[in-house]
Amino acid sequence: MKIFVALACLLAGCLAQRPHPCESPPLLSGALTASTQNEKLWVYAKYLYDALGQRMRLFEFGNLDNQTFTYDFLLLYKEHVMYEINHHNRTCKKIPLKVDFQPLGISKDASLLGQVIVGSSSGPGQGLLVNTWIGDLPNKEGKYMSTVTEFGCIPVSVAFQTKQYGWMVFSYFNNIIGISDPGLLNPPSFCPSADASTDEEPIGFFSLFHRKN
Repeated sequence: MKIFVALACLLAGCLAQRPHPCESPPLLSGALTASTQNEKLWVYAKYLYDALGQRMRLFEFGNLDNQTFTYDFLLLYKEHVMYEINHHNRTCKKIPLKVDFQPLGISKDASLLGQVIVGSSSGPGQGLLVNTWIGDLPNKEGKYMSTVTEFGCIPVSVAFQTKQYGWMVFSYFNNIIGISDPGLLNPPSFCPSADASTDEEPIGFFSLFHRKN
């Protein structure tokens, strides 16, 4: 009986530990939605995330300023290049990528806002334990609020403020650790012919983050 009491106390002590900033798994895939406060942009996207190689792939569908768009973007942060890919026409536009790679997770300078259960704590499997943090955006351009799972540091949601659209909210779901087809993080065979970069600004999702130097 004393052993069970000791184990219960140990378990309670572990659960009572204060959450710490964390890093999300380096390889993730899943889906997300993004929407803005002024309702001018809405996006649904499937994503592939590779923090080791600093690469992302986004297959997105959305609406910007009442215009529907569908895009396939491959972002290679180390090369500072983004490809806009059209498999139907076998075309590939090469665009300079002028933003830095930001790994998923919680930075060490973030502050804990609180820990809650999404769903219900009434029974096993009815809820998800998550932590919500607040911190500063890169270059102190504003604040962000990010929620990740307590176990695994899987992204749940991120909210931050933009000058053009007001508050923007990302919601992540169907997340899977790993990437089933790593080849999707390489340019298709018809992309190398797109040697000349264009200064054309990307449309849709990345119009929010593409900043000229």
